[in-house]
Amino acid sequence: MTAMSETRLREEICRFGRSLFERGLTPGSSGNISVKMHDGGWLVTPTNASLGFLDPARLSRLDEKGRLISGDAPTKEVPLHTALYETRWTARAIVHLHSTHSVALSMLPEIDPRAALPPMTAYYLMKCGATALVPYYRPGDPAVADAIKGLAGKYSSVLLANHGPVVAGDTLEAAVFATEELEETAKLYLLLRGMNPRYLSPEQVTDLVKVFGVTLPEHGH
Repeated sequence: MTAMSETRLREEICRFGRSLFERGLTPGSSGNISVKMHDGGWLVTPTNASLGFLDPARLSRLDEKGRLISGDAPTKEVPLHTALYETRWTARAIVHLHSTHSVALSMLPEIDPRAALPPMTAYYLMKCGATALVPYYRPGDPAVADAIKGLAGKYSSVLLANHGPVVAGDTLEAAVFATEELEETAKLYLLLRGMNPRYLSPEQVTDLVKVFGVTLPEHGH
């Protein structure tokens, strides 16, 4: 990867981070973003850094072993990102937020850990597929990596109970857009909860899978 392309990527991380922050999708110094580099290392946002005020030059640069090469100390959620990269081979970027509606969804007792949301909209399925729910672990707990690895790479979209969403994409833009789609779908679910809404039918889901190549876990919708 050339120096120019890394510079551009650093700027993109900061630009998307600021957009997410300014729209209230992750408050304070919560949330983190990482992008995999062609040399096997990655760029990641620093610990205790607000996504709204990132400095491109101070982003953490890690090698392929997750060791800090340059920049500030990385987010404590490095094990979480590492586990998703190791099991989701197509992942090139990961976004983790503390977005309100997704966190609220993760706290509801009826949520199926294999499919946290029903097939509510076409774009939710197209962007996120199905969303897994993993149990609560304290932020930075290495055990969360084992929980992610237990999903065996079947999910690009994961909810951490009482914590927030973690979404992988084949580009940074794709990961951000999918995270936003998850948040809006969680909001729809909460708005319609208890109102017996009409979800997409199995036939409609099959059509989306066929036409748009949507990938769903075998036990998902």
